[in-house]
Amino acid sequence: MKHILNLYENINSTSKNNSDCPAVILPEEIFFTVSIVGVLENLMVLLAVAKNKSLQSPMYFFICSLAISDMLGSLYKILENVLIMFRNMGYLEPRGSFESTADDVVDSLFILSLLGSICSLSVIAADRYITIFHALQYHRIVTPHRALVVLTVLWAGCTGSGITIVTFSHHVPTVIAFTALFPLMLAFILCLYVHMFLLARSHARRTSSLPRANMKGAVTLTVLLGVFIFCWAPFVLHVLLMTFCPDDPYCACYMSLFQVNGVLIMCNAVIDPFIYAFRSPELRVAFKKMVICNRYQ
Repeated sequence: MKHILNLYENINSTSKNNSDCPAVILPEEIFFTVSIVGVLENLMVLLAVAKNKSLQSPMYFFICSLAISDMLGSLYKILENVLIMFRNMGYLEPRGSFESTADDVVDSLFILSLLGSICSLSVIAADRYITIFHALQYHRIVTPHRALVVLTVLWAGCTGSGITIVTFSHHVPTVIAFTALFPLMLAFILCLYVHMFLLARSHARRTSSLPRANMKGAVTLTVLLGVFIFCWAPFVLHVLLMTFCPDDPYCACYMSLFQVNGVLIMCNAVIDPFIYAFRSPELRVAFKKMVICNRYQ
């Protein structure tokens, strides 16, 4: 975010004065390359679902929602690099009104990526819960129409929240609310997981076994959640430290890894499609068909 990046510039000088940890600077080519790969991979997921009627089910709609979130995170960095390039070439007035507006739009994409990922993972978790413990009623409870309505409401809420956060990002309460969403939503998902696996164990003892496909979906979601936490938690921690202890040498030392944390966020968009393909035979077959068709056209 622009507010975060502006503060980071000040923190760089603070870290040099109060910390022995120099800022880790990564080449922009790394960010750009990882972002391009993330966009292309998640676009393949969306195209695979759109072209295959067998994949057009609520579960894959929710996966597409997560893919869109990942793609927005990658687009954020691509657009940011384009704006920097235009400014360096003299096409944009530094700190001008257009650049400020463009920065706000790009920052909104970044926030929308995080909020969309959290909400998509929450919806997927609820879907897996219903699949495991209400398997007979699943197709009556979770219909494609209802899934699309839920996703529409979800993205409308995320969009409104993202715009609000960017608009008031210079206020400390906004930063606190933003960072609080991360642990709160993850706590909800983790509680649902714990409940789900405890009930799964109890149910398995009574009925000998659970449908293997349903449990496989829950394991896939667990892997997705673990990757999400690993990639996004360092950035959220950075925001908290930047807000509450920017002058502390230990905080400044951690904040010297700002760009590394940024690369981790970009990597999340690259890793998720591999998880989909590895855990879903249907999606893996759809990917192969797309590659083979493009090769022989």
